[in-house]
Amino acid sequence: MSARRYAAGAAALTLLLLAGCGKRDALRPPEGQALPPKPATAATQPTVQDLLTPPVESRPVRSDDVLRRSEERPDDRFNLPPPG
Repeated sequence: MSARRYAAGAAALTLLLLAGCGKRDALRPPEGQALPPKPATAATQPTVQDLLTPPVESRPVRSDDVLRRSEERPDDRFNLPPPG
C-alpha cells in the first residue's frame, strides 16, 4: 500500500512542479534573431501575437448534424468496410 501512496505522491509532486514552469511574460524572438520573414502575400509583417493566434480554418466551429434524432443514416456507397 505504501508503494501506491508513494507513486501517487510522486505523481502529484510532478504535476505541481510542471504547473509552475509556465512562461508568464510576453514571447519575443531570442536575442540577435528576428521574426520569420514576411509572407509574400501579406500586407504587413505579422507580429508575435499574430503568429500565435490560430486562423479560423484551423479551429472551425462545430456544425449541426443534419439528423436531429436517432434515425438510420442514408446508405453511403463510400462507407466501405476495411479491406481484408
